[in-house]
Amino acid sequence: MPADETPPLLALRGIGKKFPGVIALAGVDFTVRAGEIHALLGENGAGKSTLIKVLTGVYSSDAGETRLAGKVIRPSSPREAENLGISTVYQEVNLIPTLSVAENIGLGRQPGKFGFLNWKAMRRHAREALARLEIDCDVDTELGSLPLAIQQMVAIARALDLQAKLLVLDEPTASLDEKEVAELFKLMRQLRATGMGIVFVTHFLDQVYEITDRITVLRNGELVGEFRTAELGRLQLVSKMLGREVKDEEGRTATPSNNQPVSNEAPLLEVKQLGRKGVLHPLDLTLRRGEVTGLAGLLGSGRTETARLLFGIDHADTGEIKVRGKSMKINSPRVAAGLGMAFCSEDRKVEGILPNLSVCENIIFALQAKRGMWRMVSRTEQEKLCTHYIQALRIKTSSPETPIKNLSGGNQQKVLLARWLATQPELIILDEPTRGIDIGAKAEIEQLIAKLRADGLAVLFISSEIEEVVRNSTRIAVLRERRKVAELTGAEIDLHRLLHEMAGLSKQP
Repeated sequence: MPADETPPLLALRGIGKKFPGVIALAGVDFTVRAGEIHALLGENGAGKSTLIKVLTGVYSSDAGETRLAGKVIRPSSPREAENLGISTVYQEVNLIPTLSVAENIGLGRQPGKFGFLNWKAMRRHAREALARLEIDCDVDTELGSLPLAIQQMVAIARALDLQAKLLVLDEPTASLDEKEVAELFKLMRQLRATGMGIVFVTHFLDQVYEITDRITVLRNGELVGEFRTAELGRLQLVSKMLGREVKDEEGRTATPSNNQPVSNEAPLLEVKQLGRKGVLHPLDLTLRRGEVTGLAGLLGSGRTETARLLFGIDHADTGEIKVRGKSMKINSPRVAAGLGMAFCSEDRKVEGILPNLSVCENIIFALQAKRGMWRMVSRTEQEKLCTHYIQALRIKTSSPETPIKNLSGGNQQKVLLARWLATQPELIILDEPTRGIDIGAKAEIEQLIAKLRADGLAVLFISSEIEEVVRNSTRIAVLRERRKVAELTGAEIDLHRLLHEMAGLSKQP
């Protein structure tokens, strides 16, 4: 592993970036040395993507300095960053699937004269680029017909063809299976041996400890620290990412007595070996009326993916779903809603609110969709429903006709809850219902969750705030690396135990 005194290949110092109403980066330092694989880690909103975009010229920084091989650089575009020696490969292969491998590698720099391409030279050049990485592939093959792992390798070959000094891999393993990940890691080790610096952005802790030399952790746009991978324990890493330091002798939080699971309640929804290749390993899950089941795990662990499979937004490859004891094929949200299910997405602005419609129109939207176009919700019923839920959920709005975009984030979230409650569901899936709202609104949302449980609904609760999961759940399914690894109930639910399970450690201190 490179020594600390090795001159940095890349040095970002005091990087700042603001957007309207948001400080995305606040004085962040980031260092990568030659011959090093450096993990850049953090949860949602940590600033990873913004830092990468500043580095690669997508954004310009508002403060700070970037040096590459000792020289100050300030790329104004990804092309300029590439010309300086910084190449990036994204999770979604950013090439053209209908072109051949050779055409993709040579894209934008094809050999030729007078407007005519030299196809022979382009194929030879592509073979040389692939051979340097020991990739065996027919360069005339259409890229889109190849396995995703090979497409990733081609993208890397193209990136390195630019005489790159630094390679940025942004979530390259998210859609790869274990064999494909092993091939990618073999390639990364080869590149490290040549002296290249590699930035590795991932959510998979097992992979971090397998392949990286150092780790930089960001949280809320700020630098938490830089660490040698071999010297940073898993529990320490998870704690630093979440902003909650827990020592082995601390943090044991007993489950409140009113959060004990309802053991004699028959399952409302039962899942056996539900999974989707490349997205979620098969898992079992049972949801009961009068219980709040938390899904806990780091970003990328499979929480939202599980919710989307249950609600029919995405389709499972394996497994069975039983609703009230009967096997059901839930292949669309409409089917799920018809079975008494509801889903509040984590992306309130994109997948939730209809910003230009009124509060009332947003509330009755799901009910009208469930009934269909031939059973319209009458104006009288609309007014009655809207008045009821505005009062019951204490939605702060001057009028039911106020456009929802004019409400605060917390009140928008309450409107989305009202939308689904109007359909009288038996199961409600809440994906990050408290994200981006103030402390007072969070407390009110948590009170609503407790009331839903008391009213006999089954609740599936997802939150990145692990204290919220512990506080509100009667049972917790723990996900790690897209697998369910544990289920906690009763006295097992405490912060200490949950952090250990999320980090991949045993229960014993």
